Amino acid sequence: MKTVFIINPAAGNGRALKKWHRFEKTIQFPFEQVVTTHPGHALAIATDYRNSQRDILLIGFGGDGTLREIIAGAAGAKTLLVGSVAAGSGNDFARAYGTFNDAQAIEQFREKPLSTRQDLGEFANGKVFQFVSSSGIGFDAEISIAVNRSPLKKKLNQLGIGKLVYLVYVIRTLLKFEKFTLSVKYDDNLVIYEDVWLATVSNQPYFGGGMKISPSSKTNDGLLELTVVHQISRLKLLLVFGTVFSGAHTRFKEVSQMSNTKFWLSTEKPVCRHVDGDDAGTSPANEMIAYTISQNGWQSIKLN
Repeated sequence: MKTVFIINPAAGNGRALKKWHRFEKTIQFPFEQVVTTHPGHALAIATDYRNSQRDILLIGFGGDGTLREIIAGAAGAKTLLVGSVAAGSGNDFARAYGTFNDAQAIEQFREKPLSTRQDLGEFANGKVFQFVSSSGIGFDAEISIAVNRSPLKKKLNQLGIGKLVYLVYVIRTLLKFEKFTLSVKYDDNLVIYEDVWLATVSNQPYFGGGMKISPSSKTNDGLLELTVVHQISRLKLLLVFGTVFSGAHTRFKEVSQMSNTKFWLSTEKPVCRHVDGDDAGTSPANEMIAYTISQNGWQSIKLN
């Protein structure tokens, strides 16, 4: 099995490249490496391997955004298997799909490779957006986008306390966020939610660096889970966010969750949107957008 490392040097605000230099020295098997130079590069790299006639293990050395690009490029290709070495800031991908902790684990996997088919979420709005873990509208999207653009994130990451920046922006966004109305269609149902803070479509339990937003989500069951937080005060929302890491937020009446193969979502005004924590523009006003599972799944590593 050919092994290719796709390294995002910008992941973890530069820490990924330093980690790679240390990691590379411990590898005792043949491998290739490609270092990304711009957003979308990991997608292009993975796409280039799609026509390979031999099995290839693509290992993303970066964060959730890097893995999303690799998987989008590899989806539907029977010869491509995707794994990771967690080197980003949030690393929610690693929590749900497993990750290689060291080169020895990769070598052992290569001797007896096992894989499992995984779902890939998507929606179309001018172009197709795909997500591995989750896509959100509203409060969480605005926070994620602000965090990714923040110089504070880089400074705190250098001190080893990068996760604090998320808390900083939770509080900052909490004070100024404007709630919205969300319309949700699924099967023959139409539900209108007023005073909505966020709506997150999940394919796995975690988002935001370890928050268990959707405890019942499974990565390969052909279903998506929708979480809507609505009609809740700012103070109580802060309390709810404190319980998300354990998944206890689902006990609050202001948190609605449902599971289905497809959801149609519409907001009455443009609202910030993300895919796996990266900026996905804004939702179009009063236009139903279908969130569903892509016809092309992907093959992930299966660790014992």
